[in-house]
Amino acid sequence: MPTHDLRQSFRFSATWVVVLWVITLGDYLLGLDLYRFGIYPRRMDALPGILLAPLVHASFGHLFSNTLPLLVLGTALVYGYPRASRIALPVIYIGSGICVWLLGRPSFHVGASGLALGIMVFVFLMGAVRWDRRAIALSCLVFFLYGGMIWGVFPGTPGMSFEYHLSGAALGIVCVWWLRNLDPPPPPKRYDWEDEDDPV
Repeated sequence: MPTHDLRQSFRFSATWVVVLWVITLGDYLLGLDLYRFGIYPRRMDALPGILLAPLVHASFGHLFSNTLPLLVLGTALVYGYPRASRIALPVIYIGSGICVWLLGRPSFHVGASGLALGIMVFVFLMGAVRWDRRAIALSCLVFFLYGGMIWGVFPGTPGMSFEYHLSGAALGIVCVWWLRNLDPPPPPKRYDWEDEDDPV
């Protein structure tokens, strides 16, 4: 996405969320048992789960808890960093799946919360690294709304894949270091009085 277009950024995130809801509704109505397409660590027949697991959710409650974060965080990412997002999104999406497949507990891992946490970490840390006004504003926004998500990287909550969360967060940090200068900073804001001619 070549320009910082908020509407277009929201449309991108909304499309992704609609796809997730269609998949979950189809799973429920048709009894597809899509949970089996999640990641089961170190099982060769579960390798497709690296791509499929973020599309599958264990329940409507699980999907609902990811819906608003994906809308807000995805919009912030694509709006603030249109060039970096083209690389960061697939790296976090696929990379976190690979990490879970290699290191996760022997259980099915599904859901897009690892992706959401990776995006949150990316947008938040970009504000600290770049320090331009857009980056700082987006960083404060996502931390105020979803900073508590970071607790998901710790084990202890039954039924939650902290491995997915931890992998997404780690890859978000890697992407910040890698892509921090890919998008140009916004032009400095000018005020009307700056455009006036200096008095003779």
